[in-house]
Amino acid sequence: MRGHERGMDGSTARASYDESESRADAAHVARSHETPRREDCRTVKPDMRVSFAGLELKNPVIAASGTFGYGIEFEEIVSLERLGAIVTKGISLEPMAGHEPPRIVQTAAGMLNAIGLQNVGVEDFLKRKLPPMSRYPSCHVIVNVFGQTVNDYIGVIDRLNDAEGIAAYELNASCPNVLAGGMTFGADPYALEELVERSKRVAIQPLIVKLSPNVTSVIQMARISAEAGADAVSLVNTFRAMTIDVETRRPCLSNVTGGLSGPAIKPIALRMVYEVARAVRIPILGMGGIMTPEDAVEFMLAGATAVEVGTASFADPRAAERLANGLESWCKSHDVAKVSTLTGALKTGA
Repeated sequence: MRGHERGMDGSTARASYDESESRADAAHVARSHETPRREDCRTVKPDMRVSFAGLELKNPVIAASGTFGYGIEFEEIVSLERLGAIVTKGISLEPMAGHEPPRIVQTAAGMLNAIGLQNVGVEDFLKRKLPPMSRYPSCHVIVNVFGQTVNDYIGVIDRLNDAEGIAAYELNASCPNVLAGGMTFGADPYALEELVERSKRVAIQPLIVKLSPNVTSVIQMARISAEAGADAVSLVNTFRAMTIDVETRRPCLSNVTGGLSGPAIKPIALRMVYEVARAVRIPILGMGGIMTPEDAVEFMLAGATAVEVGTASFADPRAAERLANGLESWCKSHDVAKVSTLTGALKTGA
């Protein structure tokens, strides 16, 4: 008895404590093997597919034109099969050298570019750039088409119609840093109507019209595009802007002005997508400063069916893939079973 009392002052007390802890540990292990409570279970993989302009995309994330080359240049650093699609650089009938440098300038919340639609031309594109993309059949190739006249656009589309592996055309009617074509069509309702109507007659693939924010009413231009036969619209392209070197007192860009992109334009682009989504019935491809999965969700809630990731790829070449993975994780953590249900799901009013 006395030994027991002595033990309670020392080793026996510690043994009793250790035994209690062991029972608690065992109970914890047992609980860890139990089926998780329903509210903690996130085992269902979200359906990331979206239907856009007659295409089924494996997810709504698309690499934007002018920021992702012709797609194939990124194959060693980006898992192209993780993207819904890529949009090529603008393709013209003949090769274009673009503007003299400097052509890109960083700004406080984005960048200015005045590349001038440099590209290899339609023949070289079909010969060298498009064929390697056949290695990634689940990543749709959308070709951005550019011309200085309506006949130029039609000539490019007509040539592309003969090729395999092209899913759609994005009609560039909105580039703000070239003297002819582009912005000329995007800012003139009558010119835009003619361009879309005649291009639609020729195109055998879905036709997406890329709209400019540098207009009085982007809603009007979207309606004109839809009535002229566009299968979808993409918006917005860059905002015309400039920056000056105060030491030299000269423009920072050789072209004087360029297109502003990046986070700085996102709130304006988002508002325009919201307005256009309520004005037309064709699907919308939203873009403008998308950097995070939450940015993509915002554009979809505003009415976009899919999104393009552009400027983010300059800071991180894997941005589009990261966004695709991040958007899936966001859907999973927010119990969104189908990403397509986000489109137009914005809640307004009381």
